[in-house]
Amino acid sequence: QVQLVESGGGSVQPGGSLRLSCAASGFNFPRWNMNWYRQSPGKERELVARITTVDTTDYGISVRGRFTISRDDAKNMAYLQMNSLKTEDSAVYYCKADNPWLRDIWGQGTQVTVSP
Repeated sequence: QVQLVESGGGSVQPGGSLRLSCAASGFNFPRWNMNWYRQSPGKERELVARITTVDTTDYGISVRGRFTISRDDAKNMAYLQMNSLKTEDSAVYYCKADNPWLRDIWGQGTQVTVSP
């Protein structure tokens, strides 16, 4: 079964850290680019971070310098390390896999809440 399962979300105070994980199964993970998106109520889903099959990374402007995306192809895992969290980082975070030839794969999301 093709799927992505996110974990690691939760509640944290401003300035804190969280590490999100995305477990992939059912497809050839090393051949897929991996992305983290987020969506908060009333807002469009936005790209947070991306890592390609050759470990090239890119980040949304609002998270640069605070978030780090990584992947472990041996474990079929992608990660998002989030530091210096702000209240505006509160959202549902989604993992997405993409490649040029096949349909995107989305996870079900994990909630991140940053509040005093």
